[in-house]
Amino acid sequence: MIDREAFMRMLEESARLMLEEADRLSDIDSRFGDGDHGVTVAKIAKAMQEAVADDDGSRTLKDFLDDLGMTVMAVRGGSAGPLYGTMIGGLGVGLGEEETDLSTDAARRMFESCLAEMRDITSAQVGDKTMMDALIPAVEAARSCAAADDDAAAVFAAAAEAGAAGAAASEGFASKFGRARSYGDATIGTPDAGAVSTSLFLRGLARGAAQN
Repeated sequence: MIDREAFMRMLEESARLMLEEADRLSDIDSRFGDGDHGVTVAKIAKAMQEAVADDDGSRTLKDFLDDLGMTVMAVRGGSAGPLYGTMIGGLGVGLGEEETDLSTDAARRMFESCLAEMRDITSAQVGDKTMMDALIPAVEAARSCAAADDDAAAVFAAAAEAGAAGAAASEGFASKFGRARSYGDATIGTPDAGAVSTSLFLRGLARGAAQN
């Protein structure tokens, strides 16, 4: 089981990785985009750190994630804020009102609800060279992960591994969304910055869970 305090550490690890890789994300984005993805991701990571630092434990985990999602959604810097806000807030949608300890089933529900929320705002699929190239495989891996009822960390680990593979695979796709879409096949050979940052977010959750 993953308790509330441990989940906060998972978010902190995600934020740390995202900040650590911010320059690389901007470099990737600069090739066919605005070049500011790393800057926006850094703002998102700092918002995550502040939310964890300010948390007094009075809110349910569901409400905490909803509030954090709304905060991130307001981050300025293109579409990353709204997309990340939806993704993060979506993790809490599948949780019960009083659910604080994450079982394997709870972890799976978090990924399922996250994807459902994302599909409400984007039609992107695997192969479109977006953050969904990392998120969709991650959710599929979480769904199929065979783990004991009290081993939620295994679900996060499976999701992170699949997310990393999905981000790497985005290198072979042509962009179909955003500014990069106008470059078409020229984008083949460069991974999608959003997919890479999403894989970092997922890797951080998994690393934090493993330390529980």
